[in-house]
Amino acid sequence: MDEVVKAFSGFSTPAVSDALDRLGIPGQVAEIRPIDRRFHLAGRAFTVQYQPIDEAGGTVGDYIEEVAPGDVVVLDNGGRLDATVWGDILTLVAQRRGLGGTVINGICRDSDRALELEYPLFSKGSWMRTGKDRVKIVGRQVPVVLGTVRVRPGDVLIGDADGVVVVPAEREQEVLDVVTEIEHAEEVIRREVEHGASLREARTRLGYHTLQTRRER
Repeated sequence: MDEVVKAFSGFSTPAVSDALDRLGIPGQVAEIRPIDRRFHLAGRAFTVQYQPIDEAGGTVGDYIEEVAPGDVVVLDNGGRLDATVWGDILTLVAQRRGLGGTVINGICRDSDRALELEYPLFSKGSWMRTGKDRVKIVGRQVPVVLGTVRVRPGDVLIGDADGVVVVPAEREQEVLDVVTEIEHAEEVIRREVEHGASLREARTRLGYHTLQTRRER
């Protein structure tokens, strides 16, 4: 895990979301959730693009051994809910290779394996029907989409019980600086309230209501 990813792993998705808002970066992924609320992931994107199979044929692909340890597999199946692109064998191999997790714009199956191995798996849901003979890979390490968020190879993904956020690689340090500032302010508020301070006064003093407000660069 590189130092930037390691730093982001210490923050929640709500904190990173607020930093993205302040910087005007649309990185909050809608409708994709962890299979288990205890799952957490942080890593750089390895992207895979799918599309429906056609007369030319094609396969779901054997890409998993190309993914570096710590990286997050990002699968764009167009949000389809009727054909899976991830199952128990991929979970097993990914967990053994030390991958950071998997995020799917679509659905998975064999979710019990991810629970058993505590492998961070995020998707729009789970269903049993295979994607074989229904979808095919048309691109690896290309720009893809999660919900309405564009993801490029090397972008940073953070996931937890509240969902997934994407940090563009070219702005990662900027986002990290802002989320660090926001988290510090909120921690001070929490400490002051725990010691009897008025929530209104603590929030006002730390500028809580504008921590996430968009600011000019």
